[in-house]
Amino acid sequence: MAEKHPYADLPAQAFWRTGVAEAGVFGLSKLWDSCFSLPADARFATFGSCFAQHISRALKARGIGWIDGEPAPAGTPAELARRFNYGVFSARTANIYTAAQLRLLLEMAAGNLAPDAAELWSEPKGRFRDSLRPAIEPEGFTSEAEAFASRLSMIRGLARAIRGADVFVFTLGLTEGWESIEGQPYAACPGTMGGSFDAGRHRFVNYRAAAIRADLDRSFALLRQMNPDIHLLLTVSPVPLTATASGAHVLVATTRSKAVLRAVAGEMAEDEPAVDYFPSYEIISGAPARSAFYEPNLRSVVPQGVDLVMGHFFGGLHLTAPARHGNEAALQAARDAALEQSMAAEAVLCEEAALEAYNAS
Repeated sequence: MAEKHPYADLPAQAFWRTGVAEAGVFGLSKLWDSCFSLPADARFATFGSCFAQHISRALKARGIGWIDGEPAPAGTPAELARRFNYGVFSARTANIYTAAQLRLLLEMAAGNLAPDAAELWSEPKGRFRDSLRPAIEPEGFTSEAEAFASRLSMIRGLARAIRGADVFVFTLGLTEGWESIEGQPYAACPGTMGGSFDAGRHRFVNYRAAAIRADLDRSFALLRQMNPDIHLLLTVSPVPLTATASGAHVLVATTRSKAVLRAVAGEMAEDEPAVDYFPSYEIISGAPARSAFYEPNLRSVVPQGVDLVMGHFFGGLHLTAPARHGNEAALQAARDAALEQSMAAEAVLCEEAALEAYNAS
């Protein structure tokens, strides 16, 4: 008797017709089954590109332990706190678009680099901006000392979040970036959100898969150095590039960027037992969605799309191991509830979107 071939007993989700075409976007099932077995009171630290902000909000709204390593000063009104990037990520890193940026910040958090190892940008009227977080202070800093003090606070908050987290969630956003000729990555091209552009000092880089993987491997090693039990959950933002400096059409550049990030994240999750990948990118941008979850600008994700993504996220989590943090996580969630309610309908903060201001068409 002939032996069955491997396709004979595959489940419905293994075939495009039954798993996708007939299921429809709201009928998709078993997209993600986390490989982590987490405590019932697991704590999450969230960082990355714009879309990561939705994960932060959803965790807080569900009462799941979201870590705020750098909270706003007591009594700060919610609107003012958000304007100054408090409560957006687990520390005031602002958006981290590339793996190179993440690696630099983690080197600082681990104590391998001093907080002043990255540039400040001088502004008119004596103001300064942080090249790692150019929009973190809407009007810029009044002095270099103030800027470095703020960065030090952020680095300490980042380290605090890492040491207290069970899961470090990082959303990969871009492969394109800018750096100094010495190799320091920037959060944005100098001159667009602060500082001034100098072709002799600043260069464009479109990170390739090998470089991104090296940065992520190093980042994971640093995370484990600070917290040996931490897990890394990677996602890829479904938000397209606002603009590209690659010379390609922005559609081609976006597809290239997301394909590289998706491949690297997937391979790392396959290679590392303590690393997982969550398919937020596929849910929003995949064929079954038919672009229904994008605003008319075909970039911003509508609330219904975010809700669908987070439904799959929470459906695939396994918070089944015994609790080990007491009730601290629940207390933190309760403290965040009022802030979360006031922020729920607000747009995400996205520095990269500011590039649209330079579209002369």
